[in-house]
Amino acid sequence: MRIELRGITKRFGSFTANDRIDLVVEPGEIHCLLGENGAGKSTLMNVIFGQLQPEEGEIVIDGETIKFANSGEAVRRGIGMVHQHFMLVPVFSVAENVVLGFEPTKSFDRLDRKKAADEIRRVSKEYGLEVNPDAVIEELPVGLQQRVEILKALSQDAELLILDEPTAVLTPQEIEALMAIMRSLAKAGKSILFITHKLKEVRAVGDVITVIRQGRVVGSVPPTTSEAELATMMVGRDVKLTVTKEAAAPGDEVLEIRDLVVRDDRGLAVVNGVTLNVRAGEIMALAGVQGNGQTELVEALAGMRRIESGTITVRGRDVTNNKPREMLDEGLGHIPEDRQRNGLVLSMSVADNLVLNTPRRAPFARRGTRNLDAVEQNARQQVKDFDIRTTSTRELVSSLSGGNQQKVIVARELSRPLAFLVASQPTRGLDVGSIEYVHRQIVNQRNEGLGVLIVSSELDEVFALGDRIAVMHEGRITGVVDATTSRETIGLMMAGASSQSAHD
Repeated sequence: MRIELRGITKRFGSFTANDRIDLVVEPGEIHCLLGENGAGKSTLMNVIFGQLQPEEGEIVIDGETIKFANSGEAVRRGIGMVHQHFMLVPVFSVAENVVLGFEPTKSFDRLDRKKAADEIRRVSKEYGLEVNPDAVIEELPVGLQQRVEILKALSQDAELLILDEPTAVLTPQEIEALMAIMRSLAKAGKSILFITHKLKEVRAVGDVITVIRQGRVVGSVPPTTSEAELATMMVGRDVKLTVTKEAAAPGDEVLEIRDLVVRDDRGLAVVNGVTLNVRAGEIMALAGVQGNGQTELVEALAGMRRIESGTITVRGRDVTNNKPREMLDEGLGHIPEDRQRNGLVLSMSVADNLVLNTPRRAPFARRGTRNLDAVEQNARQQVKDFDIRTTSTRELVSSLSGGNQQKVIVARELSRPLAFLVASQPTRGLDVGSIEYVHRQIVNQRNEGLGVLIVSSELDEVFALGDRIAVMHEGRITGVVDATTSRETIGLMMAGASSQSAHD
């Protein structure tokens, strides 16, 4: 399928999300759309998929001008879309999700499960997307859930596949697998629109890279274009792609974790005897493939998950099984892994989210009554200091881009006195400009004497920020090494080798 966008313009009130965008995707081509959070990428994809109607411009498919009234019409015309937040029913099986809305039936309009499963096996085999048709979605890892989304589009004969920020929640291994799938689909003649803000990914998999900034096309370039050039096109200024920091000068121990055991929601011991310490003025980076207990460890540190055994001490004080409010009082700053679920109240304003951890304290409240002037004054100052892009402090935080939502959390956590900071996947889903900003803020905190624990599945981030690196595998620490350790050694530790055997 050849698809051409001519002068697409989409407005929301006085705000122009897409401004006269021209774009061409050829058959068998992986066309990457690169841009910052809030640049208008997802809006454009929703226009192509019929979920939004443009004010101006036209879509031309194989020489014919098309106007979709809804996404159903786009699907019937051969366009499939894998959304950033998966559109799957968690309690349904793979087969039930793939055929949802297009169910094969037998007598009495019952779902023909065998026919559905057979169709999935056929498409799976054809495109190398192996998945069990009978598996329940909520029991599958994120990478396989995404595979189901792709299968759903392919089973409906999609000739153009739109992948909207598909790697935001994937591990490095899952990202490699996805790229292999994309190459295979392109080789089979499918057209692919790959929307992302990750520079390495577009250079690794793209045939053409189109950059948009503030709703406009900046240019289309080949994948040989350097990361620095792409970053400048995205942001409109030079961006430092490496973290500049001096050697750490660690002081006293501020956080000690000793023999910690924590269970997950299934009752399994996913943190199994972890011992770790963080000193003032250093960044300890915790590496590992996601799903090896890092999430539960951070939840235990934040008071969000019960500790079965072992201890946590902060500046010599035992805080084991403290409640979240008590951990805040001990000086914890927490940037959570899932910003929308655990870091923000989406139905509240930017101003209110900026005081979520101190809403009843002076100056934001007096004698049980909120001081709205103080809340507003704080919000204006934080929006300025942390460069939060918002039309108003009263704007709902749900309407901000992912990068600006993350800035709200960073501003809230770093704008009060802290003893230590725990940041879990702090730049997940962020563009290069926002990553540069968050990294700089974290390093500034370390330079001011804060103890910092960073949890990241991105090795680039681990090496960029860590003064020491700990690796977690199957609920245990396989070793703690300095930041000069090779990637190969860290990779072996992530696979379960101890630091000593990995060096050997």
